[in-house]
Amino acid sequence: MSSLGFRIKPAVAPASPSLVQAFHSVVTPHISDNMGRHIGARGLNRYNSTGKLVGTALTVKTRPGDNLYIYKAMTQLKPGHVLVIDAQGDLGNAVIGELIKRFAMLRGCVGFVVDGAIRDVAAFADTPCYARGITHRGPYKDGPGEVNVPVVIGGMIIEPGDILVGDEDGLVAFAQAHAEDILHKAHRHQVFEQNIIEEIATGAEQQSWLQGLLASKGLGD
Repeated sequence: MSSLGFRIKPAVAPASPSLVQAFHSVVTPHISDNMGRHIGARGLNRYNSTGKLVGTALTVKTRPGDNLYIYKAMTQLKPGHVLVIDAQGDLGNAVIGELIKRFAMLRGCVGFVVDGAIRDVAAFADTPCYARGITHRGPYKDGPGEVNVPVVIGGMIIEPGDILVGDEDGLVAFAQAHAEDILHKAHRHQVFEQNIIEEIATGAEQQSWLQGLLASKGLGD
């Protein structure tokens, strides 16, 4: 299909396992700090109590409370994909639950991101899942919708094929083309913060990282 509101496009292939593995050791604050500190989803809740989300976006845009095109999207899932659903923030009806979770994971899906509602929340305790809310009320299956188009999740634009990283601090996404640069900067940031942690541990009253910042802002002694 090609008409606006009903487009179904092919999924972007998942990122390489080595790239995905590299981001498992990177925390989201170190990523967003190196993307201007204004990129990242807002208003979503994390429903898994264990596990980290790292994978490649397979996107769906659906009418609020309807999951017909989510069913279509699941037929395109490959190992390493994250099912990213723009349900327009609606909480009236859940668009995924345990059945979709089970089948999607059978296809190799590594996590779920829903700007909308989910149900059967206990089923996601050990599976990376971010959503705006919960309701017991189930979805309709009528459409319209679109698959593998740009979506907006918690104010963050996600393109098909973007890398997603999610942990207890939140969720960020970026293009695969930027992944190596972000990875390098995040590792450098980790070293920077570790040096500060070690300086704090010395117990010194004068801290170079603190005094240096204050001096740079005209607030030094």
